[in-house]
Amino acid sequence: MREIIHHRGSAVILPVNAEGHVLMVRQYRLAPRAFLWELPAGTLDAGEAPLHAAHRELREETGYVARRWSRLVKFYPSPGILDEEMTLFLAQQIRAGVAHPESDERIVARFFPLAELLRRIRTGAIRDAKTLVGLLYWQQWGSV
Repeated sequence: MREIIHHRGSAVILPVNAEGHVLMVRQYRLAPRAFLWELPAGTLDAGEAPLHAAHRELREETGYVARRWSRLVKFYPSPGILDEEMTLFLAQQIRAGVAHPESDERIVARFFPLAELLRRIRTGAIRDAKTLVGLLYWQQWGSV
């Protein structure tokens, strides 16, 4: 029998500004040994609700805060070995603030038009699963 890795779950944020551009973060990831462009996200603290974690992670990683939140979808990123459930939120009516990344995080945040992000998906430049799910879900169904 395979061992299952247990995880509290994560919140994934798809922050969109008034122009419809998506705020992405770039950070170094140890497993692929590469810098990746991703949607902001983070692990839930013990007993924390996914929406609360989404607010916290968006502020910590990017400095942005959002006035409007919508839950888009829940999904399992790797159900063969991991029980983690990710909850994707659309964050709108966003405004800039001061980021407070964790001490080991070196994060760059930048807005991208959706068309450019879809091109990066097609060319393989975006390979992070939560980001693929988030961008393709939003492109297909918007805020449904």
